Amino acid sequence: MSPLRGRAGIQARGEISVLTRTSWAQALSELARRHAGVSYVELSDVAFVDVAGVTALAVTAMNLPDGRVVVENPPPQLPRVLEMFWPGLDRIEVAL
Repeated sequence: MSPLRGRAGIQARGEISVLTRTSWAQALSELARRHAGVSYVELSDVAFVDVAGVTALAVTAMNLPDGRVVVENPPPQLPRVLEMFWPGLDRIEVAL
């Protein structure tokens, strides 16, 4: 996990699973703390996100005071899990 350069957000690499859950949660917490309207989550270098990782992202987005989270280039299962468990969640925009 690392901050994005030039815009508010984070970039993740590898997999988001039980082995990386703590760093994912910390990165999302920091994202929420710094959120100002639109935050970005860049996932082009992520091969897999488990359901708990998607849940953490959804809960973070739902708890923001305003605005949205733009998830860029996620692995294929992320939009499917969002649609399955949080259909119509307008706080998250998936940019493929």
